[in-house]
Amino acid sequence: MALTAETRRRPARTHRLAKAGLIVALILGAVFAAGPVLWMLSSSFKSNTQIFELPPRLITDTFSFDAYVAIFTNPETMRFFLNSYVVAGSVTILTLLVAIQAAYAFSRFEFRGKRILNVVIVSVQAVPPITLLIPYFGLMVALGLYNSYAGLILTYMVFTLPYAIIMMTGYFNTLPKELDEAVRVDGAGSMTALWRILVPISVPGIVSVGIYTFMIAWNEYLFALTLTRSIDMRTVPIGIQLLMGQHSYDWNQIMAMSVLGSIPVLILFLFFQRYFISGLTAGSVKS
Repeated sequence: MALTAETRRRPARTHRLAKAGLIVALILGAVFAAGPVLWMLSSSFKSNTQIFELPPRLITDTFSFDAYVAIFTNPETMRFFLNSYVVAGSVTILTLLVAIQAAYAFSRFEFRGKRILNVVIVSVQAVPPITLLIPYFGLMVALGLYNSYAGLILTYMVFTLPYAIIMMTGYFNTLPKELDEAVRVDGAGSMTALWRILVPISVPGIVSVGIYTFMIAWNEYLFALTLTRSIDMRTVPIGIQLLMGQHSYDWNQIMAMSVLGSIPVLILFLFFQRYFISGLTAGSVKS
Protein backbone atom coordinates (compact mmCIF):
# COMPACT_ATOMS: atom_id res chain seq x y z
CA MET A 1 0.00 0.00 0.00
CA ALA A 2 2.87 2.38 0.78
CA LEU A 3 4.34 1.81 -2.63
CA THR A 4 0.98 2.49 -4.20
CA ALA A 5 0.61 5.80 -2.32
CA GLU A 6 4.12 6.86 -3.35
CA THR A 7 3.32 5.98 -6.93
CA ARG A 8 0.20 8.13 -6.77
CA ARG A 9 2.15 11.08 -5.38
CA ARG A 10 4.75 11.03 -8.14
CA PRO A 11 2.51 12.42 -10.92
CA ALA A 12 1.38 15.28 -8.68
CA ARG A 13 4.99 16.08 -7.71
CA THR A 14 6.08 15.91 -11.33
CA HIS A 15 3.21 18.21 -12.31
CA ARG A 16 4.21 20.76 -9.64
CA LEU A 17 7.85 20.67 -10.71
CA ALA A 18 6.90 21.11 -14.37
CA LYS A 19 4.64 24.01 -13.48
CA ALA A 20 7.36 25.65 -11.37
CA GLY A 21 9.89 25.15 -14.18
CA LEU A 22 7.50 26.71 -16.68
CA ILE A 23 6.94 29.73 -14.43
CA VAL A 24 10.68 30.21 -13.97
CA ALA A 25 11.26 29.91 -17.72
CA LEU A 26 8.52 32.48 -18.42
CA ILE A 27 9.99 34.90 -15.87
CA LEU A 28 13.48 34.55 -17.35
CA GLY A 29 12.05 35.03 -20.84
CA ALA A 30 10.15 38.14 -19.74
CA VAL A 31 13.29 39.61 -18.15
CA PHE A 32 15.32 38.81 -21.26
CA ALA A 33 12.72 40.46 -23.52
CA ALA A 34 11.91 43.45 -21.31
CA GLY A 35 15.46 44.19 -20.16
CA PRO A 36 16.64 46.02 -23.32
CA VAL A 37 13.36 47.95 -23.51
CA LEU A 38 13.63 49.10 -19.90
CA TRP A 39 17.29 50.06 -20.42
CA MET A 40 16.34 52.02 -23.54
CA LEU A 41 13.61 53.87 -21.65
CA SER A 42 15.90 54.55 -18.70
CA SER A 43 18.75 55.77 -20.91
CA SER A 44 16.46 58.25 -22.67
CA PHE A 45 16.17 60.14 -19.35
CA LYS A 46 19.92 60.17 -18.67
CA SER A 47 22.80 62.26 -19.88
CA ASN A 48 25.45 60.61 -22.02
CA THR A 49 27.85 60.46 -19.07
CA GLN A 50 25.25 58.77 -16.85
CA ILE A 51 24.59 56.10 -19.47
CA PHE A 52 28.20 54.89 -19.24
CA GLU A 53 28.70 55.21 -15.51
CA LEU A 54 29.96 52.16 -13.59
CA PRO A 55 28.31 50.29 -12.07
CA PRO A 56 25.38 50.80 -14.44
CA ARG A 57 22.08 51.79 -12.86
CA LEU A 58 18.64 51.31 -14.34
CA ILE A 59 17.15 54.08 -12.19
CA THR A 60 19.12 57.26 -11.59
CA ASP A 61 18.69 59.89 -8.91
CA THR A 62 17.81 62.61 -11.43
CA PHE A 63 15.78 62.32 -14.59
CA SER A 64 16.57 64.61 -17.49
CA PHE A 65 14.17 65.43 -20.32
CA ASP A 66 16.91 67.12 -22.36
CA ALA A 67 16.92 64.37 -24.99
CA TYR A 68 13.19 64.66 -25.60
CA VAL A 69 13.35 68.46 -25.66
CA ALA A 70 16.16 68.28 -28.22
CA ILE A 71 14.07 66.00 -30.44
CA PHE A 72 10.83 67.99 -30.21
CA THR A 73 12.56 71.30 -30.83
CA ASN A 74 14.51 70.05 -33.85
CA PRO A 75 12.53 70.51 -37.11
CA GLU A 76 14.55 67.78 -38.83
CA THR A 77 13.61 65.06 -36.32
CA MET A 78 9.97 66.15 -36.43
CA ARG A 79 10.15 65.81 -40.20
CA PHE A 80 11.36 62.23 -39.80
CA PHE A 81 8.22 61.38 -37.82
CA LEU A 82 5.98 63.15 -40.33
CA ASN A 83 7.52 61.20 -43.19
CA SER A 84 7.09 57.90 -41.35
CA TYR A 85 3.44 58.65 -40.59
CA VAL A 86 2.72 59.63 -44.20
CA VAL A 87 4.47 56.60 -45.69
CA ALA A 88 3.27 54.00 -43.16
CA GLY A 89 -0.28 55.34 -43.13
CA SER A 90 -0.51 55.47 -46.93
CA VAL A 91 0.95 51.98 -47.32
CA THR A 92 -1.52 50.60 -44.77
CA ILE A 93 -4.58 52.19 -46.37
CA LEU A 94 -3.64 51.30 -49.96
CA THR A 95 -2.60 47.77 -49.02
CA LEU A 96 -5.91 47.15 -47.28
CA LEU A 97 -7.94 48.55 -50.18
CA VAL A 98 -6.17 46.36 -52.72
CA ALA A 99 -5.87 43.27 -50.50
CA ILE A 100 -9.55 43.25 -49.52
CA GLN A 101 -10.72 43.29 -53.14
CA ALA A 102 -8.08 40.81 -54.31
CA ALA A 103 -8.83 38.45 -51.43
CA TYR A 104 -12.56 38.65 -52.17
CA ALA A 105 -11.89 37.63 -55.77
CA PHE A 106 -9.67 34.72 -54.72
CA SER A 107 -12.17 33.57 -52.10
CA ARG A 108 -15.41 33.86 -54.02
CA PHE A 109 -14.69 33.49 -57.74
CA GLU A 110 -13.08 31.04 -60.13
CA PHE A 111 -11.18 32.63 -63.01
CA ARG A 112 -8.44 31.78 -65.45
CA GLY A 113 -4.97 32.07 -63.97
CA LYS A 114 -6.17 31.98 -60.36
CA ARG A 115 -3.84 29.14 -59.37
CA ILE A 116 -0.88 30.79 -61.10
CA LEU A 117 -1.55 34.09 -59.34
CA ASN A 118 -1.71 32.28 -56.01
CA VAL A 119 1.68 30.72 -56.67
CA VAL A 120 3.14 34.10 -57.66
CA ILE A 121 1.81 35.78 -54.52
CA VAL A 122 3.24 33.09 -52.27
CA SER A 123 6.54 33.09 -54.20
CA VAL A 124 7.02 36.82 -53.66
CA GLN A 125 7.02 36.17 -49.91
CA ALA A 126 9.99 33.84 -50.36
CA VAL A 127 12.19 36.42 -52.12
CA PRO A 128 14.68 38.14 -49.74
CA PRO A 129 14.01 41.90 -50.00
CA ILE A 130 17.71 42.75 -50.11
CA THR A 131 18.05 40.98 -53.47
CA LEU A 132 15.61 43.51 -54.96
CA LEU A 133 17.37 46.57 -53.60
CA ILE A 134 19.44 47.48 -56.67
CA PRO A 135 16.67 46.69 -59.21
CA TYR A 136 14.22 48.87 -57.30
CA PHE A 137 16.76 51.67 -57.05
CA GLY A 138 17.19 51.64 -60.83
CA LEU A 139 13.43 51.39 -61.38
CA MET A 140 12.63 54.34 -59.10
CA VAL A 141 15.27 56.48 -60.78
CA ALA A 142 13.96 55.56 -64.24
CA LEU A 143 10.37 56.37 -63.23
CA GLY A 144 11.32 59.63 -61.58
CA LEU A 145 10.12 58.40 -58.17
CA TYR A 146 13.48 58.44 -56.43
CA ASN A 147 13.48 60.45 -53.18
CA SER A 148 9.68 60.69 -53.10
CA TYR A 149 6.78 59.43 -51.03
CA ALA A 150 5.37 57.59 -54.04
CA GLY A 151 8.57 55.62 -54.51
CA LEU A 152 8.66 54.42 -50.92
CA ILE A 153 4.94 53.67 -50.80
CA LEU A 154 4.93 51.61 -53.99
CA THR A 155 8.05 49.73 -52.94
CA TYR A 156 6.67 48.86 -49.51
CA MET A 157 3.40 47.68 -51.01
CA VAL A 158 5.28 45.04 -52.99
CA PHE A 159 6.26 43.42 -49.69
CA THR A 160 3.06 44.02 -47.72
CA LEU A 161 0.46 43.06 -50.33
CA PRO A 162 1.26 39.32 -50.63
CA TYR A 163 0.88 38.70 -46.91
CA ALA A 164 -2.22 40.90 -46.76
CA ILE A 165 -3.88 39.06 -49.64
CA ILE A 166 -3.06 35.65 -48.20
CA MET A 167 -4.39 36.56 -44.75
CA MET A 168 -7.56 38.25 -46.04
CA THR A 169 -8.28 35.35 -48.40
CA GLY A 170 -8.01 32.94 -45.49
CA TYR A 171 -10.33 35.13 -43.44
CA PHE A 172 -12.94 35.45 -46.21
CA ASN A 173 -12.83 31.69 -46.66
CA THR A 174 -14.11 31.30 -43.10
CA LEU A 175 -17.23 33.37 -43.91
CA PRO A 176 -20.17 31.50 -45.47
CA LYS A 177 -20.79 32.28 -49.13
CA GLU A 178 -24.51 32.44 -48.40
CA LEU A 179 -23.98 35.94 -46.96
CA ASP A 180 -23.00 37.59 -50.24
CA GLU A 181 -25.20 35.27 -52.29
CA ALA A 182 -28.22 36.56 -50.35
CA VAL A 183 -27.27 40.11 -51.28
CA ARG A 184 -27.02 39.20 -54.96
CA VAL A 185 -30.48 37.62 -54.79
CA ASP A 186 -31.81 41.03 -53.73
CA GLY A 187 -30.31 42.54 -56.87
CA ALA A 188 -27.10 44.02 -55.47
CA GLY A 189 -23.69 43.48 -57.03
CA SER A 190 -20.55 41.82 -55.74
CA MET A 191 -19.01 45.11 -54.56
CA THR A 192 -22.08 45.82 -52.48
CA ALA A 193 -21.84 42.38 -50.89
CA LEU A 194 -18.17 42.96 -50.18
CA TRP A 195 -18.28 46.45 -48.66
CA ARG A 196 -21.65 46.31 -46.92
CA ILE A 197 -21.71 42.72 -45.69
CA LEU A 198 -18.29 41.07 -45.59
CA VAL A 199 -16.08 44.01 -44.67
CA PRO A 200 -18.06 45.03 -41.54
CA ILE A 201 -17.89 41.50 -40.14
CA SER A 202 -14.23 41.11 -41.14
CA VAL A 203 -12.91 43.85 -38.87
CA PRO A 204 -10.65 41.49 -36.85
CA GLY A 205 -8.93 40.24 -40.00
CA ILE A 206 -8.62 43.74 -41.44
CA VAL A 207 -7.18 45.11 -38.19
CA SER A 208 -4.60 42.34 -37.89
CA VAL A 209 -3.45 42.86 -41.48
CA GLY A 210 -3.43 46.63 -41.02
CA ILE A 211 -1.27 46.48 -37.89
CA TYR A 212 1.19 44.11 -39.56
CA THR A 213 1.39 46.35 -42.63
CA PHE A 214 1.90 49.48 -40.55
CA MET A 215 4.71 47.82 -38.56
CA ILE A 216 6.51 46.74 -41.72
CA ALA A 217 6.33 50.21 -43.27
CA TRP A 218 7.13 52.03 -40.02
CA ASN A 219 10.21 49.99 -39.14
CA GLU A 220 11.70 49.49 -42.62
CA TYR A 221 15.26 50.78 -42.90
CA LEU A 222 17.09 49.43 -45.94
CA PHE A 223 14.83 50.73 -48.72
CA ALA A 224 14.17 53.99 -46.88
CA LEU A 225 17.93 54.57 -46.81
CA THR A 226 18.49 53.61 -50.46
CA LEU A 227 15.47 55.23 -52.11
CA THR A 228 15.73 58.63 -50.38
CA ARG A 229 18.44 61.22 -50.55
CA SER A 230 17.45 64.45 -48.81
CA ILE A 231 16.88 64.98 -45.11
CA ASP A 232 13.31 66.07 -45.86
CA MET A 233 12.45 62.54 -47.05
CA ARG A 234 14.14 60.47 -44.35
CA THR A 235 12.04 58.35 -42.00
CA VAL A 236 12.42 57.58 -38.28
CA PRO A 237 14.78 54.56 -38.62
CA ILE A 238 17.10 56.67 -40.78
CA GLY A 239 16.77 59.58 -38.38
CA ILE A 240 17.96 57.39 -35.51
CA GLN A 241 20.98 56.33 -37.55
CA LEU A 242 21.78 59.97 -38.38
CA LEU A 243 22.17 60.72 -34.66
CA MET A 244 25.30 58.57 -34.76
CA GLY A 245 28.03 61.09 -35.58
CA GLN A 246 31.51 60.44 -36.89
CA HIS A 247 33.22 61.06 -33.57
CA SER A 248 30.44 60.87 -30.97
CA TYR A 249 26.99 59.39 -30.49
CA ASP A 250 24.09 61.17 -28.83
CA TRP A 251 23.00 58.02 -27.05
CA ASN A 252 20.31 59.66 -24.94
CA GLN A 253 18.69 61.18 -28.03
CA ILE A 254 19.01 57.89 -29.88
CA MET A 255 17.21 56.13 -27.03
CA ALA A 256 14.59 58.87 -26.75
CA MET A 257 13.86 58.75 -30.47
CA SER A 258 13.68 54.95 -30.31
CA VAL A 259 11.10 55.23 -27.52
CA LEU A 260 9.05 57.74 -29.51
CA GLY A 261 9.34 55.54 -32.59
CA SER A 262 7.96 52.57 -30.66
CA ILE A 263 4.89 54.38 -29.35
CA PRO A 264 2.69 54.33 -32.51
CA VAL A 265 2.97 50.56 -32.97
CA LEU A 266 2.50 50.00 -29.24
CA ILE A 267 -0.65 52.14 -29.18
CA LEU A 268 -2.09 50.34 -32.20
CA PHE A 269 -1.47 46.95 -30.65
CA LEU A 270 -2.88 47.93 -27.24
CA PHE A 271 -6.06 49.40 -28.71
CA PHE A 272 -6.67 46.61 -31.23
CA GLN A 273 -5.11 43.65 -29.42
CA ARG A 274 -8.40 41.74 -29.24
CA TYR A 275 -9.04 42.15 -32.98
CA PHE A 276 -5.40 41.42 -33.84
CA ILE A 277 -5.30 38.04 -32.06
CA SER A 278 -8.76 36.92 -33.21
CA GLY A 279 -7.99 38.01 -36.78
CA LEU A 280 -4.80 35.96 -36.93
CA THR A 281 -6.57 32.95 -35.43
CA ALA A 282 -9.55 33.13 -37.78
CA GLY A 283 -7.36 33.62 -40.83
CA SER A 284 -5.45 30.43 -40.07
CA VAL A 285 -8.47 28.18 -39.67
CA LYS A 286 -9.30 27.66 -43.30
CA SER A 287 -7.59 28.69 -46.52
